[in-house]
Amino acid sequence: MQQTLSIIKPDAVKKNVIGKIIDIFESNDLEINQMKKIKLSSENVAQFYAEHKNRPFFTNLKDYMTSGDVVIIVLEGENAIIKNRTLMGATNPKEAETGTIRQRFATDISQNAVHGSDSETSAKREIDFFFPKI
Repeated sequence: MQQTLSIIKPDAVKKNVIGKIIDIFESNDLEINQMKKIKLSSENVAQFYAEHKNRPFFTNLKDYMTSGDVVIIVLEGENAIIKNRTLMGATNPKEAETGTIRQRFATDISQNAVHGSDSETSAKREIDFFFPKI
């Protein structure tokens, strides 16, 4: 069983589609291992997205990710990382395949409804960031 992290971002939370997104995960054999709804601080976002801090979009990303609640989910299942990324669809919802989360629920490329770990290394780091082992 592989684990991955998913974040339902502020735009999707505001649209009240949390349950619909969770249903997509569960209907595709991804189980919820852990989940919490939180409001990220600027510091949380700066740490979590540290690799993007020198990119031109970073300030907008920080503003967006702190604009409302997010739902942090640890998903578990066979090939969970690839499966979740396929279910999410392309980063730009205009390029996302029909039926994917981003095609159905994203506002635009910046407000694209969900985040998902892109590798086993990222998944471990991201899960440990939000669900540290005590």
